Amino acid sequence: MADPTHATTQAKPASEHGGGFPPFNADTFASQMLWFALCFVAIYLLIARVAIPRMSGILSTRRAKIDADFAEATRMKGDADAAVAAHEKALVDARARAHAMAVSTRERLAAESEAHRKSVEDELNRRLAESDKAIAASKADAMTNVHGIAVETAGAIVNRLIGTTPSDKAVKSAVDEVLGR
Repeated sequence: MADPTHATTQAKPASEHGGGFPPFNADTFASQMLWFALCFVAIYLLIARVAIPRMSGILSTRRAKIDADFAEATRMKGDADAAVAAHEKALVDARARAHAMAVSTRERLAAESEAHRKSVEDELNRRLAESDKAIAASKADAMTNVHGIAVETAGAIVNRLIGTTPSDKAVKSAVDEVLGR
């Protein structure tokens, strides 16, 4: 069986300690408050002197980087807007030049066409005048031949009708009178 002297030297479970919750133990409360104050001051100084300046540096570096990137983006947007404006101006200028070229080409071709038309018209008028002269000459020759044929035919008809041949002079004057010469 158990010896009563041994029973008192056996370890007691933690719940069986006397005096309650250790942090609220009045005997150790002052030393705990001292260590709490020292640890609080040490942690406060560590955070205030090391952590916060590092975080402030990181945040200011990030802010500077963001501001620089924003400024660069703004500059690039301005460059892009300027490039777009220059491109649009170049397009407008190119359209204006193309329109001017089209107008000048149209005018040049119209002038060439008009000159060609006039030259063809002049050539046709020259040929028409030559043809009119040739027709007039042919008509005059034909009329001369017709007059001679008419005189011969009239003389032959009168000869056949009345049996006598009239004088050439009388037949010519009769034919001239009928033709209105």
